Amino acid sequence: MNWILASTLMFISSVMLYLLVRKSSLLKTPSQFNNLAMFIVPLMVYLIMVGFTRADMRINFYEFLIILVSAIFFSYLGNVFSLKSIEYAPNPGYSLVLSKSYVLFTTIAAIFLFQATLSWQKAAAIMLIIIASALIMITKKSQDKSHVCPSWLPLSIGSFFCWGLLALSSKYLLTLGVSILARLTYLIAIVTVLILLEMRQKKIHWKMLTKEQMMVLVFMGLSSAGFNYFMQEGFNTAPNIGYVNAMNASSIAAVAFFSAVIFGDELSKQKVLGIIGMTLGLMLLVV
Repeated sequence: MNWILASTLMFISSVMLYLLVRKSSLLKTPSQFNNLAMFIVPLMVYLIMVGFTRADMRINFYEFLIILVSAIFFSYLGNVFSLKSIEYAPNPGYSLVLSKSYVLFTTIAAIFLFQATLSWQKAAAIMLIIIASALIMITKKSQDKSHVCPSWLPLSIGSFFCWGLLALSSKYLLTLGVSILARLTYLIAIVTVLILLEMRQKKIHWKMLTKEQMMVLVFMGLSSAGFNYFMQEGFNTAPNIGYVNAMNASSIAAVAFFSAVIFGDELSKQKVLGIIGMTLGLMLLVV
């Protein structure tokens, strides 16, 4: 599979995933079930893939420690922050455009961690991203604010850092030779256990779900499996992983647009310009 096909499949999976998250939120599904679906369904998919492909699942203790830290502090917390932010935001595209701009964070961190350089082109991209972020964060009064909560912004920033650190640790594990399925399977298994423990503590049971909610959760999980796997395939085959990141970032605009069309979410002209500006900035940054 070449990186263009992998990135296209990742793009489609990303849009489907977050539209389903929005639908689940409108159905009043507890966020713990959204979180669980995005891990337990992919875990089953990856285990089936391991069986068919006989992927190398061997890792040493050091690699396991990295995966453990990534699972608990980056993946689990990042997903919790992101889901809550999407739930509280006036439009999921606003939350996603901020959290997915972790590309900015990883690019700057790479200067110190991987001896990367920062050209004038990339500096200009950073300025464009900052300006676009301001357009997105300046809001007008909307008619329906029943689901909106100001905490969506700090939650989105939290997921920004969690996902940035997750991307950096993923890159590091790839350089160590850990296979894609090994990293995804072990990490997702750990996060699944954490979510199940949380649900048990809060006495949240699947019997409280309707058939429609369960169906949405299943498709959400399948979309999450595709998104994560095809992203890693893109990283593995692309001449520059920035191409994959840019395509991932560009899915934000599609999510915001279809959320407005399908769910009637707010999408002002100012925020459309902000989303476009953020996407262009990210693309300029990573090419």
